[in-house]
Amino acid sequence: MPKIAYILILLPTLLLSQNNFQQAEKLFQQEKFSKAKPLFEAYLNEHPTDRKTREYLGDIAGYQKDWDTAIDYYEPLVEEDKNNANYHFKYGGVMGMKALEISRIRAVTYIGDIKFHFEEAARLDPKHIEARWALVEFYIQLPGIIGGSERKAIKYANELGKISPVDGFLANGYIAEYSNRSKDAENFYKKAIEVGGSPHTYEKLAEHYEKTNQPKEAMQVASKSLQIHKRNQLNYQIGKISAQYNLDAELGINCLQAYIQNHSAKDGVPKDWAYYRLAQIYKNKGQKATALQWINKALADRPEFKEAKKEKELILAL
Repeated sequence: MPKIAYILILLPTLLLSQNNFQQAEKLFQQEKFSKAKPLFEAYLNEHPTDRKTREYLGDIAGYQKDWDTAIDYYEPLVEEDKNNANYHFKYGGVMGMKALEISRIRAVTYIGDIKFHFEEAARLDPKHIEARWALVEFYIQLPGIIGGSERKAIKYANELGKISPVDGFLANGYIAEYSNRSKDAENFYKKAIEVGGSPHTYEKLAEHYEKTNQPKEAMQVASKSLQIHKRNQLNYQIGKISAQYNLDAELGINCLQAYIQNHSAKDGVPKDWAYYRLAQIYKNKGQKATALQWINKALADRPEFKEAKKEKELILAL
């Protein structure tokens, strides 16, 4: 049979295979990993050496917290292409996540490899932001006796600053916060807001104020971010601070009601938590009947809501 005839026979199969891969990519980008996975696996059966497919399957395993499977996909990729920064970064990352879930004695045996692959990713790609963030966290969280180093963490934070000034300030703020240098952390986060001004920069400063028992300052930062960015999540954040610290009850109530009214799945926090916070605020105000209405609403949405059950006991005791 002429060669052209073989091509014509195989063409429909090749096109179907390619369509499956493209559909799998689309599902992956939509974060529909359980649907993308079998399509990638089918494509890999037909193209067992395809690196992109193996990388996608490693990514899916990582999202599913199946660290061993992710390692099985990434390790050969690193061996096949030692100059690929992303392969090193992903391989180091899943080894790091696996190390968190095993005994400390076994985890120590992973440290050298994790460090090597993160540093190799940073060396291979001078603009690899994620690898440098990983190294900041690696060196600041690791005890000094087994290789931790604030000096090295700062080195990579400063490298981040050359690539992205806002990331540099956030990374240095993170290091200062971890090392209990509260004022330095505050200043770095403020600089991140000045340079970037994104919702994330405001969030980091507000979180820092909460952690250091400065709820008024946290509420002010969250309120300013809400004025600028109009993100519904901030309504909940303000309401939560109001409820927890018994601050500015009317602002807290208004923000939580706005959160409920404008709620969507992308906001992250379910509405039952907003009902719970409203109950807390009304309890703080001594308005028992209204507090009970809101806590019962939270429990109606989620009967096994443990925090709400405890809060109801406190409200009934008023």
